[in-house]
Amino acid sequence: MHTATPISAEAPPRDGHGVLRKIRNGILWTGLTIYGILTLYPFFWLVISAFKTNADFYARPFGLPEVWRGDNFLRAWESSRLGSAFGNSLVVSAGSLALTLFIAALTSFVLARFQFRWKGGVLAFFVVGMLIPIHSTLVPLFILMKQMSLLNTYWALILPYTAFALPTAIFVLTAYLTSVPRELEEAAFIDGTGLWGLFFRIMLPMSVPALATVTIISFLHAWNDFSFALVFINKTVLKTLPLAIANFADGYQTDYGLTLAAMMLSVLPTIALYLLFQEQMMKGMTAGAVKG
Repeated sequence: MHTATPISAEAPPRDGHGVLRKIRNGILWTGLTIYGILTLYPFFWLVISAFKTNADFYARPFGLPEVWRGDNFLRAWESSRLGSAFGNSLVVSAGSLALTLFIAALTSFVLARFQFRWKGGVLAFFVVGMLIPIHSTLVPLFILMKQMSLLNTYWALILPYTAFALPTAIFVLTAYLTSVPRELEEAAFIDGTGLWGLFFRIMLPMSVPALATVTIISFLHAWNDFSFALVFINKTVLKTLPLAIANFADGYQTDYGLTLAAMMLSVLPTIALYLLFQEQMMKGMTAGAVKG
């Protein structure tokens, strides 16, 4: 026969640590929510302002449009030849990205997996390359491009973009490939795989997170650059997207509705690229921090 256990009338003592933990979590999430709103607000402002007229923009700069002008996007696309500019930016960005990934992957493979003399000096050379102010090279590069007859060509942008993207790309990829266990490399050599097989079949597929990080960083730099395109490109048919957007502003007035609509269109590919690679990018940014 079972006997009932009496229930104590006294409540258990309250856990003070649990209350403090909830308060800290509440403060943390509140701060993160406020930070997220502040971060996303400029994009929200861009979206609503892209549907305004100039008069509406001046009258209600931070409010919703009085009349939603969806035709701003079509007018911006046609009036400034955004289609051609999109194509030029895509060619330049994709070309520089392909060169950056190929050269950086090969260089990082050698630096991460081989020991040779002056290895530290080579790494220091690329680290110093990250410290060079990009725009301080405009005049020397313009003279060099003119002597090589590369002005007003895609190569006038592809080559500088690749050169300035390589230091960061090599730094990220080298850190990631260094964390790959040596046992995989030794097993591949035992199975008869050569250096090129090791690179293409093992190292390259394993470095996808780092490659995604490099892809986003390099693509954004080439896609959004204005100064190099302004100096090296004069032909209208070769102008990139930032130059086409700048055409909406002249010495007398700026059509903010069309300008912001064009900016909204130019931002969409970068958002899509980030959403596509965001998970791999997070893995690539933390690669090499913890080795196991």
